[in-house]
Formats: sequence, structure tokens, C-alpha cells
Amino acid sequence: MKKVLIAILLILVAIQFIRPTPNVSAEMSLNDVEEHYYVPEGVKISLDKACRDCHSSNTRYPWYSQIQPVAWWLNSHIEDGKKHFNLSEFAAYSPKKADHKLEELIESQTDHWMPLESYTFIHSEAKLTETERQEMIDWATALRREIQKSHPEEFGKTLEQQ
Repeated sequence: MKKVLIAILLILVAIQFIRPTPNVSAEMSLNDVEEHYYVPEGVKISLDKACRDCHSSNTRYPWYSQIQPVAWWLNSHIEDGKKHFNLSEFAAYSPKKADHKLEELIESQTDHWMPLESYTFIHSEAKLTETERQEMIDWATALRREIQKSHPEEFGKTLEQQ
């Protein structure tokens, strides 16, 4: 039993040196949504507190992210979040993809499945009020209209025609 505990302890110590690359950039991406589209101050605050840690190229890491295997789990979660919706690369999306991502953002706020409960459990400040959710929905809806109007060739019917 003693040998097993020592082996487990050695493994835990050894894995502390195997770290994922941090999701931190020195400056805002040129493709960031805020670089190309108007984002109201209230929506910026909501995006910063509830979305950007997992859905951008700039994560604010808590102290426990320095402990393995927690860092691996967080890295996996962040990479998955960026794959689904990346605020830092939003302007690089095609108009159709950007429209679809905004549609999903609206759904995530309407149905209350974002931010994830596992995130807000630890980051209670990331919980959005109904007013903040509605502001985000209104902004995303307006941005969808703007994208659809500026690329009529890509959309059969715009939100206003539906």
C-alpha cells in the first residue's frame, strides 16, 4: 500500500510540469467582434464577465488552474468553447457562420444554458441577470440584421422578412 501511495504522489508531482499553453494574448485580435461591430457597454461587460474566458483568445485563469490535472480539464473546456463560438475570431467568420453563431448566442440566453452552470458555480459573478441576458439578445439580433443587410446575396430572407 505504501508503494502505491508513493507512486501516486510521484505521478502527481511529475504531471505538474506538463502544462497546456495558456489561452492568453497580449492584445485584442484584429478579428475580435469589438474591432468590427458596435458592442454596447453593458453587453461588453456581460461578455467579459460571462463569455470571454471560454469563448475568446484571452482567459483569466484562477489560482487552481495551476494544478494538474485541473489545467488540462480547463484547457479542454476552453478549446471546446472557442470551437463553438470565438469572440476573438468573430470577424473571420463567413457572414452565414457569423449569423448562425449569433442565432446560437440568442438561443443560449433565451434558454439559459450559457454560461454553463459548472462555470457559474465557481464564478458566481458570471451569472447574468435577465436584463443583461435581454441586452445581449437585443444586441445579437441587431447584429444579425446588420450582417444580413450587408450581405443580401448570402441570405434568402433576412430576419425582418421572416
